[in-house]
Amino acid sequence: MKRVFLIVLDSFGIGAMPDAAAFGDENSNTLAAICNQAEFDCPNLRKLGLFAIDGVRELFPYTTLAFPLASYARLAEASAAKDTTAGHWEIAGLVSDTPFPTYPNGFPAEVIAPFEAQAGKKVLCNKPYSGTDVIRDYGKEHLKTGNLIVYTSGDSVFQIAAHEDVVPVEELYRYCEIARGILTGKHAVGRVIARPFTGDYPYTRTPRRHDFSVSPPKDTLLDLLKTAGYQTIGVGKIGDIFAGKGVTESHPTKSNADGMQTALALQKREFEGLCFINLVDFDSQYGHRNDAKGYARAMTEFDGYLGEFLSNMQEEDVLIITADHGCDPATPSTDHSREYVPMLLTGAPVAAGVNLGTRSTFADISATVLDYFDVAKNGTAGQSFLSQIKR
Repeated sequence: MKRVFLIVLDSFGIGAMPDAAAFGDENSNTLAAICNQAEFDCPNLRKLGLFAIDGVRELFPYTTLAFPLASYARLAEASAAKDTTAGHWEIAGLVSDTPFPTYPNGFPAEVIAPFEAQAGKKVLCNKPYSGTDVIRDYGKEHLKTGNLIVYTSGDSVFQIAAHEDVVPVEELYRYCEIARGILTGKHAVGRVIARPFTGDYPYTRTPRRHDFSVSPPKDTLLDLLKTAGYQTIGVGKIGDIFAGKGVTESHPTKSNADGMQTALALQKREFEGLCFINLVDFDSQYGHRNDAKGYARAMTEFDGYLGEFLSNMQEEDVLIITADHGCDPATPSTDHSREYVPMLLTGAPVAAGVNLGTRSTFADISATVLDYFDVAKNGTAGQSFLSQIKR
């Protein structure tokens, strides 16, 4: 019973890519920002080979094991992006040659006017903003007027924040669907995001966030596996990121802990195929909030779950740990960063200690997973490295 568990540590970059300066991210290194924090204690990631990866090994030679238990690599992003959607799509074999649109000056009237007309609500803010700061600064006006807080960031997102006592969550989702219908063509942002919040000032964001992603324009790893008769189970944001395309079963989660508990429960089930897991707290709770200590604590928490997960793996299980971009909490920016990401592969079918070097695209993961299941690539990107790691 072949199974692949693919865990994305959302935003866990390991150093600036050569073109990072063009993205305003020169010298970014998410791992370097957190691994020297007292809160960082990740023996399982260390044993697998995190600190043996190209670029990491040179920075932290004293932490490297002589013989890591996993095969490992550093992955470069081939897509012209540093966002969640493009990163996950590339992991699944779809390289985005054209970046999704961003709005450093807010959305133009040709977007806002039809949105206000169809929603029957006026818009507040309409500029790049931190998600916690925007409800602090516009929440009172929103409660007074009922107008919707619309904002963006350095990423390709149209975000709508609303207090649950003013706009019920299902109604907020409907406004997001209206925006998704408007944001097409040159304005086809990667994600429209519902951002509900509750309570009295200072307000609290709730876990009932929901992403309305643009649909992948081509088939991905998920579609190909599904067509071949395998299960494709999404945990966390995966169903949203792929707009449900190619996903046979979806499990939204409220936190990293919830995501890993769901993964552990699925690990005990019988199925054949892919379990694709996104752990978003690293990005949303810590990277974007420049909280290096919190990020380090979250990695330590994950490492504890990882130890349990490794002990429960079955004979034909393969575990792949990677990321979709960086989000260095030590830089002044609160946006994503253009970084290499790690890849660790382990399981009984995988040889230990193989250094796969620096790969030119995240899509090599997709090609290798398809190869493991004997499914043709069918136009998806990437080169399989299965022959180099197969035990």
